[in-house]
Amino acid sequence: MRYIDFARIISDARLNRYLLASSGNTRKAMTLYRKNLQLTQQMFTIFSCFEVALRNAIDSTATQNLGNDWLLNNAAQGGVFDTPKCRLTRENINDAILKLHVYSHNKLVAELGFGFWRFMFAQNQFNATGRILLRVFPSKPKSTQSNQYNNVYIFNQLAQLNDIRNRMAHHEPICFLPGQPIKDTTYARLNYNLIMQLFQWMQIDEEALLYGLDHINTVCYEIDSL
Repeated sequence: MRYIDFARIISDARLNRYLLASSGNTRKAMTLYRKNLQLTQQMFTIFSCFEVALRNAIDSTATQNLGNDWLLNNAAQGGVFDTPKCRLTRENINDAILKLHVYSHNKLVAELGFGFWRFMFAQNQFNATGRILLRVFPSKPKSTQSNQYNNVYIFNQLAQLNDIRNRMAHHEPICFLPGQPIKDTTYARLNYNLIMQLFQWMQIDEEALLYGLDHINTVCYEIDSL
């Protein structure tokens, strides 16, 4: 496809960053745009596996300690989330329940988004659930005086992943230095490595889980080589 036709579809404004990063080479700019889409597809695949693994691990841990219907029961009156400090968590659960045509706990777990599960490690929710959810990461490093691998640390790491998830969901590029028209895969690689680290802390064999799915490094190399 000619660049003029490509730009008419995608828009000049959207392609400008790719063109600047490619030193005005329109062919490279189109290739970089397509490679960014490939990288986004790859990251979404990895992220989707991580999100499912995380929510299932949280659910398994909470079920053992709070009961099989811990979400439904604790969002009800008198439940652990029935407090002003956990108001949004309670509302998120009850809103998700209303969206289900037929209720089941597993359907409710699947209905709740990544942001909800991230907030299970926020201080109020972490305390409300009995401070048990760090068991989701049995192989995380032990905290020291200088490095605290506590729920706040996990919350912040998940917030970082939530940022790249939102960028991808809003079709924003992940192949540039942040805020600059400079081709760079560091941002994508850092988030990819963070997911791999969290898989390991969860005692999940990430290579076996992602067999045939993980091509992040290959696509990053192709972008770096343009």
